[in-house]
Amino acid sequence: MTAVITGAAGGIGRALCRRLGTDGHIVVAVDLSPRLGELVVELEDLGMEAVAVEADLTTSSGPEIVVDAVRRLGRTEVLVNNAGITRDARLVNMTPDDFTSVLEVNLGAAYRLARALIPEMSSGRASIVNVASRAYLGNFGQFNYSMSKGGLVGLTRSLALTLAPDIRVNAIAPGLIGTEMAGAIPDEVRTRMIEAIPMARMGEPEEVADLVAFLASERSSYITGEVIVIGGGRSLSR
Repeated sequence: MTAVITGAAGGIGRALCRRLGTDGHIVVAVDLSPRLGELVVELEDLGMEAVAVEADLTTSSGPEIVVDAVRRLGRTEVLVNNAGITRDARLVNMTPDDFTSVLEVNLGAAYRLARALIPEMSSGRASIVNVASRAYLGNFGQFNYSMSKGGLVGLTRSLALTLAPDIRVNAIAPGLIGTEMAGAIPDEVRTRMIEAIPMARMGEPEEVADLVAFLASERSSYITGEVIVIGGGRSLSR
């Protein structure tokens, strides 16, 4: 069983690799980070089989690099589109490059890789999980990020309709999760954000990984086209 995970070297990505590796998947860790090799060594030390793939998924050739890697491993059963970046700014201050780069990484890369990998996926058993964000509902100062995650939700629903019943496609929408990205938020802002969460804390990357593992498994065999918020109870109205 092969699981392709993008953005593998980040906080959520590493948790995803460990969790799916624990479930017995061969982990194909995709990223451009110099920490990618370190991640694969960590997984192998845990007794998991892992392959590092350096690929820029915003280019036309990037997805083909991933496809070449997975073809050596047999059919792909899981694709997790987790790669994402932020370039936050008020709308009046947002540069064209900040706008397009976020859409290219967060949405365009997911579309390109899914399109390239679908012919390599196991019919009837495969699952695609797109890591969106609660920000798809809209966030102040994240015009580009919210657009990209909203687009990812639309991509999820469209792919689910197109690929059923052979491949299931779902999205998760994490709220505030304890990663490096959350650590970069100013303390006072992060405190206010946590105060707005009914569970009164940030989520953990491992909690996100557990949800993805469920959607990637046969335990969720009748779920497709859904968006599941993992945000400690915080809704659009709060």
